[in-house]
Amino acid sequence: MESFWLEYAWALLILIGLEGLLSADNALVLAVIAKHLPENQKKKAINYGIVMAFVFRFAALFAISFIANVWQIQAIGAAYLLYLGLKHIIQARIGKKDKKDREDAENDAAGKGFWPTVGKIALADLAFAIDSILAAVALALGLPDSPLRDFGGMDGGQFIVVVLGGIAGLVLIKFAATWFIKLLSQRPALETTAYAIVAWVGVKLAVITLAHEDIGVLNHHFPHSTAWTLVFYGVLVAIALLGWFAPANKKQSQPGS
Repeated sequence: MESFWLEYAWALLILIGLEGLLSADNALVLAVIAKHLPENQKKKAINYGIVMAFVFRFAALFAISFIANVWQIQAIGAAYLLYLGLKHIIQARIGKKDKKDREDAENDAAGKGFWPTVGKIALADLAFAIDSILAAVALALGLPDSPLRDFGGMDGGQFIVVVLGGIAGLVLIKFAATWFIKLLSQRPALETTAYAIVAWVGVKLAVITLAHEDIGVLNHHFPHSTAWTLVFYGVLVAIALLGWFAPANKKQSQPGS
């Protein structure tokens, strides 16, 4: 039982770290979209953005929780997470940085009024909500069943992990996004690392899909086996360490660079 709760605690810790990096990206995009507004309107637009982020994430959470065990949804989610992660990694490798995307968003927003800007923030929030909740659900579905009652299509314990991860993401957007943005500026490779983890979580969701009783490509118990659990978390920790000690971080921290 102790190892059971330890696995849940470890998954929640990883999810909070991942949510922190994705939330920093979310907060940075909100700031860029609202940058052209006067100072009083800028703060109001960003506050609206935080409220919408809260609404969209919980709406996505409750919708996904009821269809989480439908293998077709799992397959689509796995494909999307893999696409999202690999797209970012490939763009980073060939030099197409998100900085350009943010500059484009800023230029596109320039000259627009308050409510059109809020509308653009809402669309950005919706995209981040889907990314965040899908990654959280994919991570939680690999956890062993808990003694808690099911909620919708999810085990109660798994659902609580996703809820806590979602709340952590919102808290981090509101209070810790500045710190995470500073961390990303000091260690820029961590942004690509976050999306590499998203892709690896997509692999985990693909494994869960292939082990679904209606598919049967993998043994139904394989996603919860000790061997796969060790492989998943081992690779995940390796990705995190590579991102933390990546050469790009050293180059960024050199004086005058």
